[in-house]
Amino acid sequence: MRLAQFVDENGKRALAVTARGESRLVKGARSTLDLARQAIDEEVSLRKLIADRGVGKPVDLRRALKERRVLSPIDHKDPAHVFVTGTGLTHLGSAEGRDQMHRDLADPSKLTDSMRMFKLGVEGGRPTRGETGAQPEWFYKGDGSILAAPEGDLKSPSFALDGGEEPEIVGVYVIDGAGKPVRVGFALGNEFSDHITERQNYLWLAHSKLRPASFGPELLVGDLPADVQGVSRIRRGREVIWEKPFLSGEQNMAHSIANLEAHHFKYALFRRPGDVHIHFFGTATLSFSANVRTQKGDTFEIESEEFGLPLRNRMSAEKASGVKVRTL
Repeated sequence: MRLAQFVDENGKRALAVTARGESRLVKGARSTLDLARQAIDEEVSLRKLIADRGVGKPVDLRRALKERRVLSPIDHKDPAHVFVTGTGLTHLGSAEGRDQMHRDLADPSKLTDSMRMFKLGVEGGRPTRGETGAQPEWFYKGDGSILAAPEGDLKSPSFALDGGEEPEIVGVYVIDGAGKPVRVGFALGNEFSDHITERQNYLWLAHSKLRPASFGPELLVGDLPADVQGVSRIRRGREVIWEKPFLSGEQNMAHSIANLEAHHFKYALFRRPGDVHIHFFGTATLSFSANVRTQKGDTFEIESEEFGLPLRNRMSAEKASGVKVRTL
């Protein structure tokens, strides 16, 4: 079962559920967050809540997506209450590109911090229940204001040295009234980053991640398949300039999802009632590793059968802001 938020032909928000190949309106529902809050309050699953509410007329989600009426699969009226974060070096094979970026040329045999972090995950990223596993790399991307809707633009800042896609799986969470995280579902994500800035100095990783991102268009409700297979590509005009399969799911990861969740939500800051969390789980597939240099107007396309509609975003350039600090 998948959920999608969209704007109908009358300009009103609506929620669609897709099951058994058919998309229909969820009766009386305007947002994923409201539905999730009701399910939490009533202590029922989203599947049961939707069944109890019932569904309405069919929805042409492909048409809505083409017309740019599909929204991110969850949002909040106040974007400051949405945390966008992620973990890296989580997938088998994900350390190779990072290792090349940070290798000590004076001593190529020396393990980079990236490779050491990756090995920690491989050796201890899947703890047994009740134990604490290896701590993953973690990063902050921003609040809900940095999220671009499906088919929307990913605006690369004027000071950016690169704008590269990262096809990932995203975990979507709501913090309940008791301060406990509740997973709503999973979605495709593009964790857009500046890899040249990161390559220049590993300590600039934090800077390289402060970029826009996108996820959706649909939210997969339930467990994440153990083996997720998809394709990531870049279109320049009518030409596909790069394309490569990507793998995700725990079968292809060094860390378990539970371990990544445990290390994120162990911080009280991330258990504030009412907040929404969009957490990227990492990738092993980057066009940057293939020496592709993106440019304004390129379109990133990420798709996987389990997640329904593809996630597409165009890269655009943000004008220089000319920020200046004044003294009161």
